[in-house]
Amino acid sequence: MELLRANLSRVRIPEPTNRIYKHECCISFDTPKSEGGLYIDMNTFLAFGKDCVGWNFEKTGNPVYLHIRQTRKLVCEDRPLKKPTLLAIGVDGGFDNNETEYEETKNIVVLPDYVTLPFPSVELPEKVRLAVDAILMAEGAERKEQVASWTADKKHISEYTLNLQQLGNGVIIPPSGWKCAKCDKTENLWLNLTDGMILCGRRNWDGSGGNNHAVEHFKETGYPVAVKLGTITADLDAAGIVFWTDDRRTEDKQNLLIVVSKIGAVLLSDVFSYPEDESVLDPLLAQHLAFFGIDFSSLQKTEMTTAERELDQNTNFDWNRIQESGQDREPLFGSGYTGLVNLGNSCYLAATMQVVFSTRSFCSRYYMTQSLKKAFEAAPADPTVDLNTQLAKLAHGLLSGKYSVPAPEKEDSTNVANATPIDKQEGIPPRMFKGVIAASHPEFSTMRQQDALEFFLHFIDQVERVSAGKPEFDPSTSFKFGIEERLLCPSGKVAYNRRHDYILSLSIPLHLAINKGKASLPAICLRFPFVLSDADVRYNPDELEAFHKSKAERDTQGKEV
Repeated sequence: MELLRANLSRVRIPEPTNRIYKHECCISFDTPKSEGGLYIDMNTFLAFGKDCVGWNFEKTGNPVYLHIRQTRKLVCEDRPLKKPTLLAIGVDGGFDNNETEYEETKNIVVLPDYVTLPFPSVELPEKVRLAVDAILMAEGAERKEQVASWTADKKHISEYTLNLQQLGNGVIIPPSGWKCAKCDKTENLWLNLTDGMILCGRRNWDGSGGNNHAVEHFKETGYPVAVKLGTITADLDAAGIVFWTDDRRTEDKQNLLIVVSKIGAVLLSDVFSYPEDESVLDPLLAQHLAFFGIDFSSLQKTEMTTAERELDQNTNFDWNRIQESGQDREPLFGSGYTGLVNLGNSCYLAATMQVVFSTRSFCSRYYMTQSLKKAFEAAPADPTVDLNTQLAKLAHGLLSGKYSVPAPEKEDSTNVANATPIDKQEGIPPRMFKGVIAASHPEFSTMRQQDALEFFLHFIDQVERVSAGKPEFDPSTSFKFGIEERLLCPSGKVAYNRRHDYILSLSIPLHLAINKGKASLPAICLRFPFVLSDADVRYNPDELEAFHKSKAERDTQGKEV
């Protein structure tokens, strides 16, 4: 305890604008579920795995860490199964989805001697307790950035919110204890901003959600806009608002905080426009809520927004549904056989980076020559925004084999140490790498589907940029080649154009493919990958129509063409 007190000056209480990492190591893919847990630097709020926390101490001298470790709970094999009362999975009263449960332990660790103090404890200094509570209550930077990128391109200010007419019917909404006006639902409730009716949301495909009463109310009345109760808050940190003030102009700071809080409520709250059938922004939300007696500054976020739920459903999608489930496959584990977790739209990134790190130049640059420790030592104060560090992290995650091990069987959790491995791996989520490589690009920073070739070219450009001045360390040169173009003029003169490029574009005149002829177009493309001659495409045009008709019939019957 004395050692901790001696280092209290190195402990900071997080402010609303601080980014707090608590789900993943900044320079490896260790998490609280990893063998050594996760260590959160209580000065910088960066997280480190057990193999990396010592490097951070050597670099920064910060000795105090919050250690979070999650271990699988032991579950009795003969525990009674609850009888389902709903035709749903993973909801109260539904079928059990067999999700693994974890037990979390928290300690304060002081380096270099790894002095461990349990948390919570009344003996801990108040400053430490306040700092830990703030870290645990804050939304992790990893999650916040992912949700922000998912929603960045979706919301716009709706004209229905700007011209909203509210009925003076005397309705006053209480700050809590909400319930659907037409059923017993107490979650997924939407407040119609015209008449103040509180109704449940749409019913999901699995039986969860609501009973469609909110959307039915719109169809009956035409009242266009509703806000999801439970998502309204003035929490600047939850809204992701960052602002600065000039110390010489602080006389109006209180009003500034009120304005920024209102902006935070507008950005975070889940407002839905039924005529547009999409989530929108309501710049007058505070005014619309006050009409029904709601003070947004007194409300706390208690439910996921539509975007957050959408993100969870995409990242947790069971990809076995579209893969060779039930087929005889030999799973591979170890060095070079690590999978990348889908972040919702990151298939283009995963495919590209798996190929890139199969090349000797990138492997030797970021995995062999530039080890994790060297990359971290050369990184700026925040390694999460350094491309070289994140490339070294990704290379280590993909090539070391540390994260390519069989996952333990969920059902056999009575003895975790002896759990039966199953033929799959959890893989690594390239969130921090995606955040860095996409930060300067308006498309890749969103959660829309992207083209892998465009991403590859953007990636090469960024690698060239960070390697400027050190061409001998630039691995992207292994993809560069020379192109010579020969131009023949009608006069008989010839000109040559030489340039360097990373891709070879082959133009195929698809407009000439007016029919399928004796062979379908895919077959022709396979035999003639560079050009289609006139002889290949000039057949009876009626054959193309016959081809499409045959294909439609086979699709209807569930057969392949």
